[in-house]
Amino acid sequence: MTPPLPAISDRALALARAALKRPGAPDAFPGRLLMVDVERQTAVWIENETALAAWQVSTAKNGIGGEENSFKTPPGWHRIHARIGAGACPGSVFVSREPTGETWCGEDCDGDLILTRILTLDGLEDGINRGPGHDSLERYIYLHGTNQEALVGRPMSQGCVRLGNADIRALFDVVHEGDFVLIAPSTGRAIPDPYGGGRFHYAGLGGSGMSAIAQFQAMTGGRVSGSDRAFDHGERGAVRAQFEALGIEVFRQDGSGVGTDCAALVVSTAVEAQVPDFAAATAQNIPIVHRSEMLAQFVAAYRSIAVTGTSGKSTVTGMTFEILRGAGRDPSVITGGDLPALQAEGLIGNACAGDSDFLVVEADESDGSLVHYAPAVGVILNLQRDHKEMEEVAAMFATLRARARETLVVGDDGNLDPFAGGSLRFGLSERADVRGQDIAPGAHGSRFRVDDVTFELPVPGIHNVMNALAAIAACRAVDVPLADMAAALAGFSGIGRRFQTVGCARGIEVVDDFAHNAEKIAAAIRTAKLRGSRVLAVYQPHGYGPTRFLRSDFVRTFSGELGPDDRLWMLEVFYAGGTATRDFSAAEIVEEIAARGTNAAFAPSRDWLIGRIAEDAKDGDVVLVMGARDPSLTTFARDILGALDT
Repeated sequence: MTPPLPAISDRALALARAALKRPGAPDAFPGRLLMVDVERQTAVWIENETALAAWQVSTAKNGIGGEENSFKTPPGWHRIHARIGAGACPGSVFVSREPTGETWCGEDCDGDLILTRILTLDGLEDGINRGPGHDSLERYIYLHGTNQEALVGRPMSQGCVRLGNADIRALFDVVHEGDFVLIAPSTGRAIPDPYGGGRFHYAGLGGSGMSAIAQFQAMTGGRVSGSDRAFDHGERGAVRAQFEALGIEVFRQDGSGVGTDCAALVVSTAVEAQVPDFAAATAQNIPIVHRSEMLAQFVAAYRSIAVTGTSGKSTVTGMTFEILRGAGRDPSVITGGDLPALQAEGLIGNACAGDSDFLVVEADESDGSLVHYAPAVGVILNLQRDHKEMEEVAAMFATLRARARETLVVGDDGNLDPFAGGSLRFGLSERADVRGQDIAPGAHGSRFRVDDVTFELPVPGIHNVMNALAAIAACRAVDVPLADMAAALAGFSGIGRRFQTVGCARGIEVVDDFAHNAEKIAAAIRTAKLRGSRVLAVYQPHGYGPTRFLRSDFVRTFSGELGPDDRLWMLEVFYAGGTATRDFSAAEIVEEIAARGTNAAFAPSRDWLIGRIAEDAKDGDVVLVMGARDPSLTTFARDILGALDT
């Protein structure tokens, strides 16, 4: 047996230890235990408190519960009652725990077959999985193989716990009658009602993710306030006025906004315990809620589409929202990137409340919050190295797959195959269900075809064709006709800071872009090369932790993508405050890039760089300003344009 990833092992052990408090639990951690994690749709085999193996499972589509005729999977402690089917060939069909003599050989079958092996379960918790009306053994609840193997990993069963046929054989060979089985339900905690009358105070209100959730809560009838260091310093006055126009009161970030009328303090991963608002909430025993818990509450309440991936989330979220809007579905949106179409309506641009039950959200993997969401439609775009190692992100994607209530949409990259069973796939390959064909990329947009419908996309780059295909697949999952999608996408006005043209002067185009990992930087540079004869790239790394993690990727990408005539200037690492260790300079990264033959230099200040670009830039150049998190980068790009225009 291959031991599971540490994150899976640690979680399984933690869930089992916590469940020792349940009625009917063993007196101590059992020496032999199968732990079924409903939220992650995994089964983990544990011996002597060591996780030895893990398999994907499917619990009930109807959820968790022990009631007779509920078609739910019963929670809590059980024992293996009987092992049925020893020696039977793979695919052997059982009915009422008896072999029928038939064998399923992989052919299409509409029914849900019980195959290969059966492990019956005897409940140990009275009124939960044992006793009249709740008895797991009487309900015929067991672990078994299935003909719906492509759907294993998502809640799709009629009450039992399904495994792939090879996996149930492997498990069958390990377990004994009498071994413990724990079916652990979701661990999500209850948070205060966002519309219960109490005020929700957002610390770090100005952040893109926080501001969107705060706006949405206010737009839909909640009481909201917030604080932000930038507002305390007199910055971003126009944005502050937009919050106040929505009825969101802005306090200083000194704890004064956390009062007796607060139902909760909302924080992000970036809000540290030293922030005065955090200390005030702790002192007053006011619940502290992560922004992901707020978003999870809204995702669960709507027919939501949650978009995740290491590149393209904001763009696909915006495209999906615009398609639904253009098709008359009147959706809501919560995202990290500003939509110019919403800004034209006087909104900040990253949130909007429609009148339907559709909600499109950007689901972030960078801080691990993705695992909290249970959307109607989950969208997995790609898997690359960004804030975390890919193995860790893959575990989160598996959780999203398990929690998607209706459909999963997945890109056709090979490293996404483990999440693709039973999904709707998009991409350029023949195996994609939503396939882009006849692609004609241009400097300002692209044309492509899906089935017999031609799409005109007014944003450039092959990566945006992929983004559009993801949005098309997501909207197909909720029954929007292709023709309606084409008309809506033709009017898509892009996303703020996603290859957004600031202006042109002297034949030189200045572009503002959010790119901050290797793939995004590469996509931005390649798109810029479609637009100009030479790329003058400017990059400001964001955060010492992320930059340290991606340092080698930056060196490889800039040296590989920029040609001999292109230029790179790198600003110092953006530092927003906090306790990060600042033990290196961007100048050191520049030295590594230059050592590979790239024309790269460290920019000691923005003023110095503006002057240098104004001197060096010539007709046909594209000045590409890249970086994340720092809202002043857009102003910086405009300052470059102003210097070119003098």
